[in-house]
Amino acid sequence: MAEKRDYYEVLGVSKTATPEEIKKAYRKKAIEFHPDKNPGNKEAEEKFKEAAEAYEVLSNPEKRSRYDQFGHAGVGGAAGGGFSGGGMSMEDIFSQFGDIFGGHFGGFGFGGFGGGGRTHKHVNRGTDLRVKVKLSLKEISTGVEKKIKVKKYVSCKACNGTGAESGTAYTTCSTCKGSGVVTRVQQTFLGAMQSTTTCPTCGGEGKVITKKCAACNGEGIIKEDEIITINIPAGVMEGMQLSMSGKGNAARHGGVNGDLLVLIEEEPHGELLRDENDLIYNALLDFPTAALGGTLEIPTIDGKVKVKIEPGTQPGKVLRLRGKGLPSVNRYGVGDLLVNLSVYIPENLNSEEKKSIEKFVGQSNFTPTKSVKDRIFAKIKRMFE
Repeated sequence: MAEKRDYYEVLGVSKTATPEEIKKAYRKKAIEFHPDKNPGNKEAEEKFKEAAEAYEVLSNPEKRSRYDQFGHAGVGGAAGGGFSGGGMSMEDIFSQFGDIFGGHFGGFGFGGFGGGGRTHKHVNRGTDLRVKVKLSLKEISTGVEKKIKVKKYVSCKACNGTGAESGTAYTTCSTCKGSGVVTRVQQTFLGAMQSTTTCPTCGGEGKVITKKCAACNGEGIIKEDEIITINIPAGVMEGMQLSMSGKGNAARHGGVNGDLLVLIEEEPHGELLRDENDLIYNALLDFPTAALGGTLEIPTIDGKVKVKIEPGTQPGKVLRLRGKGLPSVNRYGVGDLLVNLSVYIPENLNSEEKKSIEKFVGQSNFTPTKSVKDRIFAKIKRMFE
């Protein structure tokens, strides 16, 4: 699967672009690649959809913030991640973004956005759903597929989501003549003022149900349990929110489905701590190993590994195991495993142990250097912070 292009690059704007600049850039791209202007041109159609996808994210402050922090993975655009950020149909695009052209598509009169003689009917949108998913460090390191059961509104099968008995028991709205809007002209001291509003009779749908579906009582949706498969990319973090386009609640009368928002929760690891993409392990050496050297077994995500302890290792030394951390969600590399070394000093000694240490002290000419004293002081200070 091809990598998605940067959304700012798609619209040709900088990362500091204002909402108005983003809107203006999208309008320009949409005019350039609109299907009515490029009939039969599949490449233009794909670029039209790509621009709409970019605008859908960057025009939403919350989604834009997630995108700036986590890239495509944060808004459902991770290649291979299972989040269908680019799953918008042409009808979805027309219904969601047509209003930014003010009813006339840049003078071209393209029908998809309310010009060219077509009506601009209201399209319902289902609400978003939010779920929490707990992940272990192991699952985060590799990415994982999760299956969850969600109680949500789905399209009524009896009426195919129309809300009408047998799917055909509806008629054109007599108030708006099927347009979904009503236009009023009011005389003011400035002259005649025209205003267009959603039709109050049909709610902007352009049609009214004459016989309601018995299964959904005319709503077009019913509540059911659904098993949803979530493919979570590697490297996600606590508090990160991913989005699955169209996996939320179904809309009344066959509109656009809402999204499923997946909030990541990270299960604590028994021995490892996480710091961004790095992992931290606090190791405790016995005095003989610190003084004479040896080996130490260290836990990693993939199992135990042994590391060499050099003779004379001082408290506070940090060993770095390259590439033993977590991958970046944006695929910018892998973190390290940092091993903080401390030395265990026994609190209770028997008489024989005391004599051995006293003998060692008596025979040793060791005098701590300033650097050693500074490291020990810093270590003690951190213990009390």
